[in-house]
Amino acid sequence: MSNSSSKRPRKFRRILIANRGEIAVRCIRGAKEHGASAIAIYSEVDEQSRHVNDADVAVCIGGADPASSYLDIGRIVAAARESRAEAVHPGYGFLAENAEFARAVEQAGLVFIGPTPEAMEQLGDKRSAKAIAESAGVPCVPGYDGRDASDEAMLAEAKRIGFPLLVKASAGGGGRGMRLVADESQFLAALDAGRREAKVAFDDDRMLLERYIHPSRHIEVQILGDGHGNAVAFGERECSIQRRHQKILEESPSPIVDEPLRARLERSAIELARAVRYRGAGTVEFLLDDHGSYYFLEVNTRLQVEHPVTEFVTGQDLVALQLAVAGGARIEDLFKTRPGPTQLIGHALEARICAEDPDHDFAPAAGRLEICVEPRGPGIRVDSGFDAGAEISPHYDSLIAKLIVHAPDRAACLARMEIALTQSAWLGIPTNVDFLLRVIRHEAFRAGELRTDFLAEHGMGRHQPTAPPRPALIAAALGTAFQARGERSGPARQSHGSPWNEHDGFRVGASKAGAR
Repeated sequence: MSNSSSKRPRKFRRILIANRGEIAVRCIRGAKEHGASAIAIYSEVDEQSRHVNDADVAVCIGGADPASSYLDIGRIVAAARESRAEAVHPGYGFLAENAEFARAVEQAGLVFIGPTPEAMEQLGDKRSAKAIAESAGVPCVPGYDGRDASDEAMLAEAKRIGFPLLVKASAGGGGRGMRLVADESQFLAALDAGRREAKVAFDDDRMLLERYIHPSRHIEVQILGDGHGNAVAFGERECSIQRRHQKILEESPSPIVDEPLRARLERSAIELARAVRYRGAGTVEFLLDDHGSYYFLEVNTRLQVEHPVTEFVTGQDLVALQLAVAGGARIEDLFKTRPGPTQLIGHALEARICAEDPDHDFAPAAGRLEICVEPRGPGIRVDSGFDAGAEISPHYDSLIAKLIVHAPDRAACLARMEIALTQSAWLGIPTNVDFLLRVIRHEAFRAGELRTDFLAEHGMGRHQPTAPPRPALIAAALGTAFQARGERSGPARQSHGSPWNEHDGFRVGASKAGAR
């Protein structure tokens, strides 16, 4: 593939989406808008999923276990070849940050829509990424990279750094392998537990140590590089509301970041991208302390779950930009001028709707999604991978949908999100919708007083159930009645079992005999 700026960027005709759920649906839409045929892959339990139905072609690649399907590099590359794909979009999660997968795609003569394997290896490893950040002049959290990984050396370095501190896996992300250590007596046990978890999650048990910046905010910057040393940033996202080190609410702009700070954050992120000639979309993550100082945390070498908030406040289509740079477009072709810090338009907020039980430590839930009512209206976007009747599998991530709202300012955005959540219903399995409502209604959240330990600080680690909205209860009752009487939805499928087709005094909750 030629990257000469004298040639027009390549347009792909067939793109395989190596993922599932809402991100696969999002990327399929992006592929079609690009003018390409979208090819889906799916496991046996995902045969009826929305991403399969939305694609032009769908290929089954194995069983429910991710190791035999969505994580099987050989099967995915074979599916791409057999379906005559020209490019592969990894989405996020699964193999999206796996350099071996990116390399296998390229060796098969296909285009990987993401960073080069080399850049992925450099930035995907926290130890290597920190060294690159330091050489690029990006502020980093004081710590130890774990080159001597013996217990004795790690303990000595922990004492030097001081407690509390974080033990972190060098590979991967999502909080796996991470442990907060309060004092010396807990250190070796936490180190051992982190190693075991990292080995299972990433097949890599290397660990590093970092000073615990507390209290802090989690601020990240969206970047796009063209692979030629050029990069651009799209403002920041505030991602401080987390449970188990995983985000549940994200917004842009951050309530605390002003233009001078935004300019510094963007400059640091761009310098880091340029240092590795980064290609594609990525995110540089920082911690921001109470004094306005920020520290490099890590790089996510992929599209982020929360990318829609950036799309709302910048007017950019990040998937379209990924496809453009993968096809050879340069930054100067896409953006003629980019003066100063990004000027963001209004405010956007994203809530992750998850199949989980906040009343039991956010335990993942599985089962049939009986009712699915998604809100509509100006400034409301729902990215979902499931329809009513879908089976939520225990084999995969608990994310069902993302609810994103946009408004002229933060106050209006919060009001719009509250209305959207109250008008939503994902029923049949436990979800975190009521919990999200509690968070956005909290006075500290509304005031923008956010921190990474927000839930613990405000005693919000447990869910207090509230009544579902009345329309959802009515819909659920009618759905149950129809199901019990052999009814299938849709006027073309009405049967004599429908209460609407009988004149026997039927009413919900009563038998025919009792109704007479």
